[in-house]
Amino acid sequence: MDGMHYEGNVIRPPSEADSVILQVTVGCSHNKCTFCGTYKGERFKIKDEAVIDHDIRYAARNLSFLRRVFLADGDALIIPQEKLLWIFSRIKEEMPRIQRVGLYGNAKSILRKTPEQLEQLKGLGLGIVYLGLESGDPLVLKEIRKGVVPERMIEAAVRIREAGIKLSVTALLGIAGRARSLEHARATGRVLSAMDPNYVGVLSLMVLPNTEIGRMVRAGEFEVLEPLELLRELREMLAHTEMSRGLFLANHASNYLPIKVKMPADRGKALEQIDLALAGRIGLKPEWLRGL
Repeated sequence: MDGMHYEGNVIRPPSEADSVILQVTVGCSHNKCTFCGTYKGERFKIKDEAVIDHDIRYAARNLSFLRRVFLADGDALIIPQEKLLWIFSRIKEEMPRIQRVGLYGNAKSILRKTPEQLEQLKGLGLGIVYLGLESGDPLVLKEIRKGVVPERMIEAAVRIREAGIKLSVTALLGIAGRARSLEHARATGRVLSAMDPNYVGVLSLMVLPNTEIGRMVRAGEFEVLEPLELLRELREMLAHTEMSRGLFLANHASNYLPIKVKMPADRGKALEQIDLALAGRIGLKPEWLRGL
């Protein structure tokens, strides 16, 4: 077969739209989160070197106009260091014009890498790691089966930053349901402040039928927030987030009010914009325009 080899659902961050998508793992090494239906029923595996090598050579021949590579799927950083170094080295050999390699990493896989190992990967082109925080509230993290506590998330973030690699962190509006909405927002803001990433991407929960949260919604065990409640949560999260630099983005297709905040300078202006929307003076995105 010529062309790139893709198996199952291949996802990437929105910012990697113009990257070579090189699938080096299939699925997610954790795959227990209650809100995620992406890899349901899919067994996690690391792909064979022969397949990865074929795809690198194919991309070098046919996608030489692209300047970035994204290593899919859900957690490429879990790959043993020796094999990861081989993948990065092959990318560098075959595609010398590539300026940045990015990948998803969870707290567990990041903390399994020593600072020296992360620096090795940075030296071979690793420029950004995408980490799903979802919530800074320990109760919410336990409820959604994230498998990690906030302190480990912060530790992982610091390790990435100290290796000189950019960090992009996602947080989820609505993931706490109605009862803990504002506690979730405040705790997430505090943890984001301690992580101090280069980018924060805030998404709104989209309930998928094949997930545990989907089942809970149908059973009346989980309350989905209304648009203005999500907006209040966003305001609270932003008000409690202090970043030394970087961007706080809530412009994902799932969000009702797209905002892009250059931190820390634009935070006050963004909070005013949210307040105008809460007062009904700025219109929200209609439901049919929202998407994953």
